[in-house]
Amino acid sequence: MRSVRTAVKVFGSLLGRPFELDQPGELGRVCTESSPYGIGMGIGYPRCDPAALVAAAAQATAGWRVAGPHRRAGLAVEILRRLNTRSHELALAVHHTTGQPPQAAFRSAGPRAQDRALEAVALAFAESERVPADLNWESGQRTQGSQGSGQPSPMRGTSTLVPRGVSLLIGCPDYPLWNGYPGLFASLVTGNPVIVAPHPRSVLPLAITVRVARQVLEEAGHPPDIVTLAVAEPAERLHERLATDPAVRIVDFTGSAQFAGWLREHARQAATFVDRTGLNTVIVDSTGDYRGLVRGLAHSLCRCSGTVRTTPQNILVPTTGIATDEGRKTLGDFGADLGEAVDRLLGHPARVARLLGAIASDTVRAGLAEAARYGTVLHASGALRHPHHPAADVRSPLLVRLAAQDERIYAREWPGPVSFLVGTDSTSHSLALFRRTVGRHGASYATVHSTDPLVLAVAETAALDAGVHLVQNLADDFPADPSSAGANLPSEGAHFVTGRFRVVRSRQNAARTAPAPVVEGAPRPIPIGAAKSPRAPAPDGGSAAALVDV
Repeated sequence: MRSVRTAVKVFGSLLGRPFELDQPGELGRVCTESSPYGIGMGIGYPRCDPAALVAAAAQATAGWRVAGPHRRAGLAVEILRRLNTRSHELALAVHHTTGQPPQAAFRSAGPRAQDRALEAVALAFAESERVPADLNWESGQRTQGSQGSGQPSPMRGTSTLVPRGVSLLIGCPDYPLWNGYPGLFASLVTGNPVIVAPHPRSVLPLAITVRVARQVLEEAGHPPDIVTLAVAEPAERLHERLATDPAVRIVDFTGSAQFAGWLREHARQAATFVDRTGLNTVIVDSTGDYRGLVRGLAHSLCRCSGTVRTTPQNILVPTTGIATDEGRKTLGDFGADLGEAVDRLLGHPARVARLLGAIASDTVRAGLAEAARYGTVLHASGALRHPHHPAADVRSPLLVRLAAQDERIYAREWPGPVSFLVGTDSTSHSLALFRRTVGRHGASYATVHSTDPLVLAVAETAALDAGVHLVQNLADDFPADPSSAGANLPSEGAHFVTGRFRVVRSRQNAARTAPAPVVEGAPRPIPIGAAKSPRAPAPDGGSAAALVDV
């Protein structure tokens, strides 16, 4: 891995210059990023004709399919190896485009993000190898025109893994690599070329990834257009145009539930793999560690200015209060203690720089101003000074108290550090609200705090009904968060890989098929795109393909 000092120099050399990729259909240059920390970006990315990118990707499909899973997986690992050496550079790119603090940016762009990608490579390779290349069996049916007693007829056939086609990765504005790498590498290993369409605010991290991938592919003798970058001004709505292109057969997206719903409704020609955020909910019934609960929740509200996809938005607490190890705490006590915990956490400038990120979106600023008008503000979102970047817009989280009947407010997804403390009639009422709102609008995670096993069991059933992950009696430890070492792949499971290809089988009568003559020294013919038998040796494709041990 390059040192931090080298990464800073390389990152600086990218600023204020054109970002060269040599892609087809280039129409000019476009600059869409600005650092929330005040440095000038000025990077000009190639603006390409979307139709030319789709056509180039479709043209590269056949050759990439023939390469087979061994070579594709080997090249994917080589891409990851080179990205790993540039981890600090990628972290700087994430830091200055998303506003994440440096440590959080490294977690979401460095080895932990690459580990998610490697897991996707391994799973895609395993599922590809599960498809048998050669089939041999005996059929109980006689062949056409045969005479006699109907003896079984020997049959032979092949199974071919056929990629779906052009894949589109729609970038996430806050975690472009952490959320983007699984889909990118799963598509590549299963034989699908990928068009990467970053969010206009966070282009550089994915642009560096695309450049590295194209270099590896070209060095290995493949068309670099297997991976391309699509960038345009926000007003052009490039993501929507590409997602509905008839040639695009796979779409990956992690982000707002609203756009995820739009993709499912309009991109019907494609297999859509969406991981939506939604209404992350905390249900508080009782606790045996009140101070630990309050500290953990305060940390969750502050982390990366609410951009972490597990940040709680709705905290459901009975108005009658909760039982704790410090006695009964009313809803007012809980809200006041949570606000004080946030202030203590952000009381030192070093913790401000480490926990909070810079606000990078006008949508977040507008949401903070709007949400404060709807209820009693328990903790106002105030401006804070960043010790190293005075020009950065750093703000503390907003906590607003609402009533259960204010569902039109808290059942809406709010970006940034906006959270609501919702008073309910009882824990049963909290669980009913959770089941209804999350079941309707989705969520990434839910948390329940209770010392009652029955409440935990009912919450687990409600989470299963709503289809969301549940964390019990843990305040800020979420396995799908870059802060955790236990990161997991998107929630589709094995379908996240198997949905990217189909298996096409052919068969014929072996008794009536004469074997092809074998020419000394000639390679054995392999069906176009056929998966290799697990016992077959790996192709001699150079150092990249040799990285996979078969």
